Amino acid sequence: MRVIMTGGTGLIGGALATTLAERGDEVVILSRDPSRAKGLLQVARVVGWDGQTSNGWGSLVDGSTAIVNLAGESIAAGRWTAERKRRIRDSRLNAGKAVEQAVREAPEKPQVVIQASAVGYYGPRDDAPVSEDAAPGDDFLARTCVDWEASTRSVEDVGVRRAIIRTGVVLSTSAGALPRMVMPFRFFIGGPLGSGRQVLPWIHLDDEVAAIQFLLDRPAASGPFNVSGPKPVTNSEFSRILGKVTGRPAVFPTPAFGLRLAFGEMATIVLDGQRAIPRRLTDLGFGFRYSDLELALRALLA
Repeated sequence: MRVIMTGGTGLIGGALATTLAERGDEVVILSRDPSRAKGLLQVARVVGWDGQTSNGWGSLVDGSTAIVNLAGESIAAGRWTAERKRRIRDSRLNAGKAVEQAVREAPEKPQVVIQASAVGYYGPRDDAPVSEDAAPGDDFLARTCVDWEASTRSVEDVGVRRAIIRTGVVLSTSAGALPRMVMPFRFFIGGPLGSGRQVLPWIHLDDEVAAIQFLLDRPAASGPFNVSGPKPVTNSEFSRILGKVTGRPAVFPTPAFGLRLAFGEMATIVLDGQRAIPRRLTDLGFGFRYSDLELALRALLA
């Protein structure tokens, strides 16, 4: 199978490209800056694109193709000014429009489109479990996710299977949230953030990649899927387990007002959460390698 990926130079995309290449797939990574993908040249073909259209790569789409649309500017790269919010939103919607264009113009339609999203779709939630049939929230992240998912909806109108991955916090030591979470513990000042009661829907990077591969290969997989571990934890529980794994105390809380003062609206990333449950993924038979947080953290940090 030829797998065309947007966002292939990110944490998830790079790991997915390597895994797919190892099993024999032809991987094509679309990048606005091909020099950033130099480390992936051994596993993928890198094609430059403008981030908005299918120009230069649409001709690669045929009946044996899958498209994995992961592109989007990081939500944690800085305070959410009006301009940054615009870039976060536009980068996602423009990539979706490019995928729609490629599918619309392809003489032979691709087999499947995997559309990225996030558990932020549900907005801040209390402790009740949230499965894929829950209504969306109404904050900035939720509205962005709703429109992000809708950006490729039209491919279904021409008979293309589409699976939406609502991803939780991906745990990896190479990038993402975990290195930032670990840092205070290294200096013996780790602890819960805010109230500590907010739920963290986490997933090990290996399981994230395996889940996407699973959805690529399952003709019955369509619609939204929560791609997060089956045992989400509160922030306090995460801090306690992280302290146990690192051999550090977890008794120094960071007050919510300090985080809001430092990061503004972006603090919602760590101060709010949702107990997202991967019901549809497990119903299809997907098995998590790391369903327990302590096991996952020991595999990453030991």
